[in-house]
Amino acid sequence: MRVLIVDDESLARQRVRRLVQTEADVEVVGEAESGHQAVALIRELQPDLVCLDVQMPGLDGFGVLRELDGGHVPMVLFITAYDEHAQRAFDVHAVDYVLKPVDEERFKAAFDKARKQRANAVAAERLGELLETVRRLADARGEVSSGFAGAAGYGNAQSTGTAVAGANGAAAATGGRYASRILVKQDGRMFFVKTAEIDWIEADRNYVRLHVGKVAHTIRERISHLEETLDPRLFARIHRSTIVNLNRVREMQQWFSGDYVVILEDGTRLRLSRHYRDRVEKQVGV
Repeated sequence: MRVLIVDDESLARQRVRRLVQTEADVEVVGEAESGHQAVALIRELQPDLVCLDVQMPGLDGFGVLRELDGGHVPMVLFITAYDEHAQRAFDVHAVDYVLKPVDEERFKAAFDKARKQRANAVAAERLGELLETVRRLADARGEVSSGFAGAAGYGNAQSTGTAVAGANGAAAATGGRYASRILVKQDGRMFFVKTAEIDWIEADRNYVRLHVGKVAHTIRERISHLEETLDPRLFARIHRSTIVNLNRVREMQQWFSGDYVVILEDGTRLRLSRHYRDRVEKQVGV
């Protein structure tokens, strides 16, 4: 982890440096004695973590973060002589804050939080790169079969029926092929939904909803069974009640407690739980 130390007091910088240097796999890439100098070094060095004093003449710690808006923003561990800044520190998503004079055990606990947050961020970045690779490969190779066009369109915004992709899809998967369409029955008629056009799938007990643009089709099927019929190169289960089309994923953002938010092209936000994160990494990394 690359660390920048920012404090207008020389003795305070020395104290933090000594504590940081007791940590394994850490490099102190620089020191700054003012807010303006800190902004310049952060832009130049792009550290992973900044140990940032709150109160500095000219430009304080919060001012440094405002100056960085739109550019590289590292993790921040605030160091302050006054605990009145604690709430503001959390409002700007600081890793933690440590009161002066800096206690060794308290600093170590805060640094451990930064290390864990960094590990989660790296995992999220790696997963995002893998998802993007899958999307590019799918576009280049045309992995998804176009299937048949819908016999009667998609119907109303909400439709209810029975999926037959369960039995048919399972048999196709065994033969090395996956379902390219799902049959929906509604109001005495039947039509097909192309799997390639499904944005995401949501479980609701013994039913699932197929989200296709602004339309949602409800079919009687268990999500675990439907998952087996879908091409794992193009569909990933990110939660016990959610499957997502990887071609629809725009970005991922770190959330709380090791979870992530998956954001689709249309702005839909879905939760990627810790339980499925490793599974998705292995799935798209094959």
